[in-house]
Amino acid sequence: MRKFLHRTCLCLLLTCGVLAAQDVDVTANVELITSGKKKGLDPSNVVLWLSPVGDAPVPAFPPGSKPQLIQKNKSFIPHVLVVPVGAEVEFPNRDPFFHNVFSLFDGKRFDLGLYEAGTTRDVRFDRPGISYIFCNIHAEMSAVVIALTTPYYGISNRRGQVTIPRVPSGRYTLRVWYEAALPESLSSLTREVTVSEGGAAALGLLRLPASSVPETHKNMYGRDYAPPTPGSPTYGHP
Repeated sequence: MRKFLHRTCLCLLLTCGVLAAQDVDVTANVELITSGKKKGLDPSNVVLWLSPVGDAPVPAFPPGSKPQLIQKNKSFIPHVLVVPVGAEVEFPNRDPFFHNVFSLFDGKRFDLGLYEAGTTRDVRFDRPGISYIFCNIHAEMSAVVIALTTPYYGISNRRGQVTIPRVPSGRYTLRVWYEAALPESLSSLTREVTVSEGGAAALGLLRLPASSVPETHKNMYGRDYAPPTPGSPTYGHP
């Protein structure tokens, strides 16, 4: 009986060790290119994600605190936010004046209306997609919320380094998003990759054509933003 229990425990430990070893940290490096030349652009906020191919089960996102897109100093913090599909995101106003957050894009269309300092509004991102977020009062404010069905994603840092942690062995479709890249450039980087224990866990260098000129946008009514009114309680001081 003791021998049986010993062998059983040993098998369980070996099995758990093998299962744990199957998870791999997948890495990549991003380089932004303009007109075929490296221009020293900030390569942060490039998002990579891996979607399992075929009928492989997709685990839920790990539990965490409720995601927030904070309004502070006429900016959204963070600028890029990745959430699981179905997540409810808080939009707290921590400026001493009003904001009016909206998005007219397919990821999630909404208008939170005018709301004052110290208050918050919530939005549920109930389908996968990319939502470009703006404020109807402050033209300089913008952010992006990316709702995914897979927890295997990473966001590049200022060195262009990306890590997608704890990816199980298997086949995946790699997708890439960057705010200043054209859709066709992003589509050209989509490909199938294989993650295997003991195999190469690096996706290599991803060269991404990008624009160094920020795009302008209209307000929620499709019009140009009106110049700020000095002393207005909705705009605030510079």
